[in-house]
Amino acid sequence: MRDVRIAEKGGGQFNRISFEQLQELGLGHEAVRHRVTRGYLTPVHPGVYAVAPVDHRDDWGKWMGAVLTSPQSVLSHVSAAAAGGFWTPTRTFETITRPGSGGPRRFGAVLVHRSTTLPGDTTTFRGIPLTKAPRTILDLAPHISAKALARCLREAVRLERTTIAELADYTARNRSRRHSRAVRAAIVRYSGLPIERARSGAEVRAMELLRDAGRLLPTLNVRRAGEEADLSWPLLRLIVELDGGPFHLDVGEDARKQAVWEAAGWEVLRLDADDVYEKPGRLLAIAPTANVPSKGPWAR
Repeated sequence: MRDVRIAEKGGGQFNRISFEQLQELGLGHEAVRHRVTRGYLTPVHPGVYAVAPVDHRDDWGKWMGAVLTSPQSVLSHVSAAAAGGFWTPTRTFETITRPGSGGPRRFGAVLVHRSTTLPGDTTTFRGIPLTKAPRTILDLAPHISAKALARCLREAVRLERTTIAELADYTARNRSRRHSRAVRAAIVRYSGLPIERARSGAEVRAMELLRDAGRLLPTLNVRRAGEEADLSWPLLRLIVELDGGPFHLDVGEDARKQAVWEAAGWEVLRLDADDVYEKPGRLLAIAPTANVPSKGPWAR
C-alpha cells in the first residue's frame, strides 16, 4: 500500500519525491534504504529520489528534483527560462533560488541562489514553482549577452509568459538591480512592435528588421478575406507569408488560403522563414517603404 502511495505522490511530481514527503507517507530511513536497494527508489540529490522507472533525460523530472532539495525552493535563472520555453541553452546543472541571503553555491547538480525578495515574484508552471518571467529575465541579464537577452525577452512575450507592459513595470520597480539598464534597453527596442500577436520567432524578427530599415510596418496575424495572414499591408493589398515552422506544415492549406486572398484582390508573396534570419535582404526587397507613392508598383 505504501508503494502505491509513493507512486501516486511521485507520479504527480514527474516521478520525483523528497525524503520529507516519504516521511509523511510513513517511511523512515530504513524503509527508504530498503527501497533504494530494491531499485524502486533512485537517489538523484541528497534527500530527493526518483521513483522507478527513471528517465534521467526528462527535463521536467530534473527541474522538480531540484526544487525538492529544500522547502520553499523555486526554479530560477536559466532553469526557469528553459522551463518557460524562452531560453534553452545546454545545462550541466539546474538553478534554484531559496529564501535567505548570501552568494550562490553549487551542490552537485544544483546551483543555489538565495534571495530576500522572492515574495510576489514566483508562480507555478506544471506543478513546479519558479520565478515569474520578468524576474527570470532580470536575473539572467548579468549572465548572458545582449543578443541572448533580447531573444529571451522576445520569446517570453511571444509565448505569453509575460507582456512588454509587465516587463517595463517590473524593471522600473527594480531599476537598482544589476543590469536592469540592459533589460530596459531591450524593452525600448521592442516596445511599439506588436509582437504579442506573433506565432513564431521569424515573425518577430521580421517586424524588427522592417522597423530598423524604416519600412512600413505590416499588421501581424490579422484575418484578411477570412483567413489569417502572417504579414499584411491593408492599404497596399499586400500579404507576405513566412513559410516554414509549425503553422506552415500543410502545403495544400497554404495554397487554399493564397487562392482566397488572390480572389479577394490581394497580392501574396511567400518567403522562407529561415531567410528572415539568414537572408534578411529578401524580406527588405519585397517590403514597401514607409513613404509609399500614390502611383507605382505599391499602389493597390
